[in-house]
Amino acid sequence: MAAIVWSRAFRGSAIAASVSVTAAVLAPVAHAEKYAAIVVDADTGEVLHARNQDDPRYPASLTKVMTLYLLFDAIEAGEVGLKDKIKVSRNAAAQPPSNLRLRAGDTITVEDAIYALVTKSANDVAAAVAEFLGGSERKFAGMMTDKASELGLANTTFRNASGLPNTAQLSTARDLAILADALLDNHGDYYHYFQNQRFSWGGMTYKSHNKLIGSVDGVDGIKTGYTRASGFNLMTSAERDGRRVIAVMLGGASAKSRDAHVTELVESAFAALGQTPEVIDPNSKLMSFAALQTPLNPNAAAEPMLNGRPLSAILAEAAPNQTADLLQEPEIVEGDASEQAPAPAEEIAAAADFNVPATLSVSGYEKAQTGITAGPPQILPALTLNGISVSEYEARQAAKAAAGKSVSDYTLRQMRRR
Repeated sequence: MAAIVWSRAFRGSAIAASVSVTAAVLAPVAHAEKYAAIVVDADTGEVLHARNQDDPRYPASLTKVMTLYLLFDAIEAGEVGLKDKIKVSRNAAAQPPSNLRLRAGDTITVEDAIYALVTKSANDVAAAVAEFLGGSERKFAGMMTDKASELGLANTTFRNASGLPNTAQLSTARDLAILADALLDNHGDYYHYFQNQRFSWGGMTYKSHNKLIGSVDGVDGIKTGYTRASGFNLMTSAERDGRRVIAVMLGGASAKSRDAHVTELVESAFAALGQTPEVIDPNSKLMSFAALQTPLNPNAAAEPMLNGRPLSAILAEAAPNQTADLLQEPEIVEGDASEQAPAPAEEIAAAADFNVPATLSVSGYEKAQTGITAGPPQILPALTLNGISVSEYEARQAAKAAAGKSVSDYTLRQMRRR
């Protein structure tokens, strides 16, 4: 019961904390900076770590957690049964990948729809569920936004049930953590679906893209997401020794780097929770996350910097006529990246981990890291800008990260010894 009280306190306090950024959310724009993160003690509501947590971001397929929340609401109310069949409309069947390739007139049970959303992140199923519960996806999106407001997600607006690109569909890391907390609190009986790692349909078996399940101690849910505009997102929760944490990261440069960063967030959270003032100085709790304050590549989720300045600003000065094209991020229709059919080579280059060669130009570096264009990085003769080459810049950033990682490793070793 105490956990529920704290949980509700976390959701309530988030409303006040989010008021100052509401105006920003009301102006839908594509964001050059994508990274945001928050880690919460689910038992007390304490925010253990946060960065850009109230800044507007694209939720991508994390949207489907709210779609499922409303579906669980309907099941709890007795309005829907797990064996009920959902009919697929033409609109639902026309949704782009990731999907189950459903056809108009097909049916899928409510329980299979849950598995399809959790594991396959199927956009056609999301649209079918929306129409099943709301009559139309547009009306259902309104229901989603109303529910978000009711739960304390003060800076979240939904326009569809899947998370497919829409510049008006915005949320924040804090809001998404509140959503995860509310789901655990109000629909804990259905949380086990998010642990599912495989789903079979139409002769195919699909694997979950939440690779932290089974590989990171205690992680038992819940959802990944990706569009080019959002970057690689992950909402996760883990429990160890009766203590639960919720971690949300938005805007990773790749699934691999996102997973690595969230793993560090989870490990640091439990290291922090394992401390007591009698054993370790309370200030050392902050040290658990010290090395995580600045990711190696700021737009492994945020816009890359060069000599302390955003690369977009440098490019704007170097080529003012190209600025508009560079800063307009195309809304490519995609679901979770790992669910897609083999992508063109240029899209793979934009989404994969990228080791910067010595001859990569500054503009090529920016494009490769942010995915602003679909073309492959431009390779030119070695280029320097303001006295530093991109390869040297990357080397300096790597050295800083290595130093930070050493501090983190040392801190964790000391805490384990105590």
